[in-house]
Amino acid sequence: MHIQQIRSAMVRIVYAGKTFLTDPWLAEKGAMGPFNDPGFRYCYPEQGNIAMPMCDLPMPVKNILEGVDAYIVTHVHPDHIDMAEDGTVGVLMDKNVPVFVQSEEDAAILARSGFKQVDILSQDSSFAGIRLVKTPGRHGTKIPCGPSCGVIFEHPDEKKLYVAGDTIWYDGVADTLATFRPDVIILNACAAEFIDQGRLIMDDNDVNNVYNACPNAKIIVSHMDNVAHAAITRKSMRELLTRRGIWDKVLMPDDGESYSF
Repeated sequence: MHIQQIRSAMVRIVYAGKTFLTDPWLAEKGAMGPFNDPGFRYCYPEQGNIAMPMCDLPMPVKNILEGVDAYIVTHVHPDHIDMAEDGTVGVLMDKNVPVFVQSEEDAAILARSGFKQVDILSQDSSFAGIRLVKTPGRHGTKIPCGPSCGVIFEHPDEKKLYVAGDTIWYDGVADTLATFRPDVIILNACAAEFIDQGRLIMDDNDVNNVYNACPNAKIIVSHMDNVAHAAITRKSMRELLTRRGIWDKVLMPDDGESYSF
């Protein structure tokens, strides 16, 4: 497999000869503006003035979308797929490319946005002979800010891949690791947080828990440095994991960086 970090949770994955693009947030730097939904209160007021995405894409959008065989949208949030004022999504994406989503509700949004083939992930989803297993997620330590999911990729000619999606460490993640024993794991881990929902995705302690559960897996830390409500940056994550003694056990790519396994 070949994994390329694009930006935030957007990753290009070449797996068993097919190219997947996860959570395609393709907007230009700052195009979304500050996120000021009254239902989500920032922990620090200054975060409400930061326009997102916070960084440029590492390459042109046409290069990101070129050759993609299927999209995977783990959940319909504005930092995982571009959202328009009318509620439609994915304005820059090729609507003829198949897209996998977590639920009927998300599928309806994609269909209303003009996507021609929308499939709902399950325990028995597949694409071109690749098994795609929906895995659970908990998107908040206090009150989850909506449902989210992850995905297991399986194919006889490939190592097993787990894209955890937007989740904290909890029993659902632990059970997924114990059941599937993935060889490669991608974690969203900038510790984004709001006052009422708590921490929305993983922090360094959660990454450490994943490492302890699967010490032989290749662990990739993703979803860094692009949302205003993040509590951990790439720089601070390196320092935190160094203190925990596992910095040399994980990979944390810059935007545009890639790995092959």
